[in-house]
Amino acid sequence: MSEVSELQAKVAQLEAERDEWRNKAESKTIFPATHWPSTKPSLEAHAAYPEYDRSKPKESFVTICDMLIEECLNELKGGYECPDKELQYVRKMLEYNVKGGKMNRGIMVVESGIMILESKGREVTNDVIVQLAILGWCIEWLQAWMLVADDMMDSSQTRRDQPCWYLLPEVKTTAINDSHMINTLIYKVLKNHFSDESYYPQITDIFQETTFQTEVGQLLDTIGANYPNEEFTPERWEQIVKYKTAFYSFYCSVACGMIIAGITDVEEYDAVRKILIVMGVYFQAQDDFLDVYATPEVLGKIGTDIADRKCSWLFAHAFHEIADDEQKQYFQNHYGKVQPQSDGEEEIRQLFTKMGMKEKYEKYEQDSYDKIMTLKDTVKEVPWGVLEAFLGKIYKRSK
Repeated sequence: MSEVSELQAKVAQLEAERDEWRNKAESKTIFPATHWPSTKPSLEAHAAYPEYDRSKPKESFVTICDMLIEECLNELKGGYECPDKELQYVRKMLEYNVKGGKMNRGIMVVESGIMILESKGREVTNDVIVQLAILGWCIEWLQAWMLVADDMMDSSQTRRDQPCWYLLPEVKTTAINDSHMINTLIYKVLKNHFSDESYYPQITDIFQETTFQTEVGQLLDTIGANYPNEEFTPERWEQIVKYKTAFYSFYCSVACGMIIAGITDVEEYDAVRKILIVMGVYFQAQDDFLDVYATPEVLGKIGTDIADRKCSWLFAHAFHEIADDEQKQYFQNHYGKVQPQSDGEEEIRQLFTKMGMKEKYEKYEQDSYDKIMTLKDTVKEVPWGVLEAFLGKIYKRSK
């Protein structure tokens, strides 16, 4: 059998599996335990998707978020008896926290998914593009709920050029519940839009796994904050950021497109993951560097890594690889004991500069790029353009 025939047979099999799942969904018996109440909007077929204008990627992507917010509010009202005042609060909470930012993670689901599908000769309809955008927003919402919680744990002040959500007078500690609400809404969205697809178990699995991986990274980060500076090693830093950042910020976006495209080869996922983990670790090193050196106007928030005594790329390498005894003692006396935007913070920033951390970072950046390029030939089914596009969005970024 030729490769074309094999591909056609695989497509036919996937379409048959899809039709089977859709038939089950139409019978309304696929989830009998939660088929209640009858007024729950998600029990009805969702409306036709809006037209996704690929010539206006950001605008079209935001339109899908608006659609999802309305769906969630309708679900809370029709299926969970949520009063109008609480609905207004949830609307504001979602608008405030899930929108904004560069949206690279979400938009890359759309861009990478289209490239992967087209490389396999699959038709990319408007409905497929919207489904990719929905998955993209699920990643953006995953990030949002973690940031809401993370900002509270870090006592952060600003996020995306506005006060952190928990600092609003009408929010405060309610932000803890809000972060959980955003997280659980992700799975309402996935069920509403993908439960009739044969790959639905794979999609829910990747989000559950990615969430857990990120929580492992958060555990390493928050518990590690109690450890002495001597334990803030470059190796520990890499372990933290691998789990806290790389999986949800990079791998999940491409894996979603691979799942929709029907890729099942474990080795291909392994190859793609390896490249994207390197990218994600490098991205976090950038973030750590910018937290110290970028202005709040450029960064969109006030950097707090020095004040929070973070196990950052800068500190781990400076303390363990460059600092002499006097400089180590200075770090012991002052790192994590100054206020953001204070003279004490500026003195530590100047110490990093004196120790050559800017030059060290530039070398690390080039080394990371070179390492990624050496892995180019390891991917077989995913077009290199997918990974190159991701790299292009972050390489030598300034904010």
